[in-house]
Amino acid sequence: MERVAFKLKIFKGMEEEYKKRHDAIWPSLAALLKEHGIFDYSIFLEETSGSLFAIFKIEDRTRLEALPRHPLMREWWYFMKDIMETNADHSPVSIPLKEVFYLS
Repeated sequence: MERVAFKLKIFKGMEEEYKKRHDAIWPSLAALLKEHGIFDYSIFLEETSGSLFAIFKIEDRTRLEALPRHPLMREWWYFMKDIMETNADHSPVSIPLKEVFYLS
């Protein structure tokens, strides 16, 4: 099992909209993430900067490789592009975070 953490950024004033969209996450998207082995997924907001810190667990990190090509994942990215920093393909700008401490 591996923990994966990364940083994202939402646009100023979009905090409530980001939360609203995730509170109503598409069941098919939640199922897709679980099918690819993702579990124990949390996203935290640092309110003054709009920075998001996300962390999830996965048994096999190689299962993540197919997600960016999945049509449903791309549809979600398109749905979210108006409220957060994204790349040209509408995927969120995601900065991997290095683990520097863990207490089990």
